[in-house]
Amino acid sequence: MLTWQVSREEKGRPYSTMENTSKSSSKLRILYAEGDSEVLVSQSVTIEKAGYNVTQAEGRKQVQDILRQEKFDLVILGPTLTKNDRHHLAYMVKKAQPETRLLVTHTDGEGHPAVDATLETGRSMNALLEKIASLQPMAAGAASGR
Repeated sequence: MLTWQVSREEKGRPYSTMENTSKSSSKLRILYAEGDSEVLVSQSVTIEKAGYNVTQAEGRKQVQDILRQEKFDLVILGPTLTKNDRHHLAYMVKKAQPETRLLVTHTDGEGHPAVDATLETGRSMNALLEKIASLQPMAAGAASGR
């Protein structure tokens, strides 16, 4: 179960963090892709601290290679991937794993037929965690084939 905890204030507003309070070993399996290795590592750590099982992929080719080997509940295409990679990888993810949910960041409100959810440019890490949590019930079980 995910719970919200107010841990501090950010810009005068409460800053919430998510914590996975479930004792179950059924963590959401996430493939997180970025074009920049530093962003990939730092963002992955934050997502893992929220209680998710994260596999990292740097760039388009690594995403494709990993998708051939493993199944995921959710794939996140991060903002440091090129616009072209985010566009084409969306189709590739759904072709390789149709049941896997897909979240694309850095979209500026653009729609894409293969994408389940988007996160606009400039949103915080907290907004990303909220979006992941909103997709969790829909994504749960995709990696296990349920």
